[in-house]
Amino acid sequence: MLEFLRELRTNAVVTRVAAIAAIGGFLFGYDTGIISGALLYIKRDFHAGPLEQEAIVSVLLIGAAAGALLSGWLADRIGRKYTKVISGSVYVIGALGCAFAVNAPMLIGFRALLGFAVGTASFVSPMYISEVAPPKARGGLTSFNQLAVTTGIAVAYLVDYAFKGVTGDWRWMLGIAVVPGAALAVGMLTVPRTPRWLLEQGKDDDARKALHVLRSGTDTDPDEELDKIRTSSQEANQTSIRDLVASPVRKLLVVGLGLAVFQQIVGVNTVIYYAPTILQETGLGAGNAITQTLTVGLTNVVFTIAAILLLDRVGRRPLLISGTVVAGIALLGLAAYFGFGTLRDHAPWLALGSLLLFIAGYAIGLGPVFWLMISEVFPQRLRSRAMSVTTIANWLANFAVSATFLTLAGAITQQGIFVLYAAMAAAAVAFFAWRVPETKGRSLEEIQRDVGGHDEPAASSS
Repeated sequence: MLEFLRELRTNAVVTRVAAIAAIGGFLFGYDTGIISGALLYIKRDFHAGPLEQEAIVSVLLIGAAAGALLSGWLADRIGRKYTKVISGSVYVIGALGCAFAVNAPMLIGFRALLGFAVGTASFVSPMYISEVAPPKARGGLTSFNQLAVTTGIAVAYLVDYAFKGVTGDWRWMLGIAVVPGAALAVGMLTVPRTPRWLLEQGKDDDARKALHVLRSGTDTDPDEELDKIRTSSQEANQTSIRDLVASPVRKLLVVGLGLAVFQQIVGVNTVIYYAPTILQETGLGAGNAITQTLTVGLTNVVFTIAAILLLDRVGRRPLLISGTVVAGIALLGLAAYFGFGTLRDHAPWLALGSLLLFIAGYAIGLGPVFWLMISEVFPQRLRSRAMSVTTIANWLANFAVSATFLTLAGAITQQGIFVLYAAMAAAAVAFFAWRVPETKGRSLEEIQRDVGGHDEPAASSS
């Protein structure tokens, strides 16, 4: 972490470029968080029932999966830079459409468009950052994108709070998203294309110029780094999607997909999307529920920062397993609160306390570790394709959870649904202990050996 901070201090260009690119992560977080407060007022104005509410929340995730699926092709076709310019522009259109929606179907349609932009931006942001970052700072900058996501969620909660008593409340909440969307689109026009993409287009001179700009003020040899990028790019171009399901890489893919799915099915986005709704069920009014939700966003940011500081000291597995155990205990706390009237009467703090404990455990474990590990566990030549598959799986699992929360809560009670999520957390802990290797300070050969992939030559760690 200290080396990462030193690298940022000596390379102002990369710091600025990474900050602009991370706005894509901020958009993901903002749109994830903003709907939680807005939904309380949308259902009032549109008389939306549980199914319409679930559609308003979850349709963004279908759009995001489509965006993530197409973003790989777009990023190769027109480059990472202009893919992000387009995603920021589409996001502005989607935000304006949501703000001026006259009925639930119109809102759902523009939420799908927003999802496309979010899915594209969230996929390309870490790709762009990893391709412009110096090797010494690459891990920290990847986590920096995750910090931008959690910051976006916290800012969304603040915006919900700021507009909770204003005429047109939810329209302002959704419409103000044009600001970060425009910042992404305009900001990306000012940054260089990635050297890797330029090399793939046969623009060697432009790639060299871009790398010299990105490494200005450092002791890095741009020509030597360019040769490494060229070799890595050539290896990646010699692979196909079929290589992902061939043994032993298939075992690594199982690890990535397990992380992707468990990150969502422990119910995290029921907290992010429905936190005010959950708190309203405790007897709070809409305004007070939104106010208390601010503490959820703040806890998320604080413990994400803690994770960034601890990941390279403690390791991935300890944070992943212990954080998920804490999240599971918190889910049982929510189940107990909604299951026993005595607790609701005499321990009204238990609902908020359990929400905060859950988000703390998640933010220090599954939240950042998933994104970091899928950038480490796969061989370099297959990394981009494998990350694409796992990212799409993550969005689809997110959709499955978000689209069923209110319906399941009505069918098996709120107590039942939190017990179900706690069971998923227990299954996640068992999977992590059984299949997920420690990647801190280890070569890819060692990682592959841990999951049974030792018979394939691995690319060296970068």
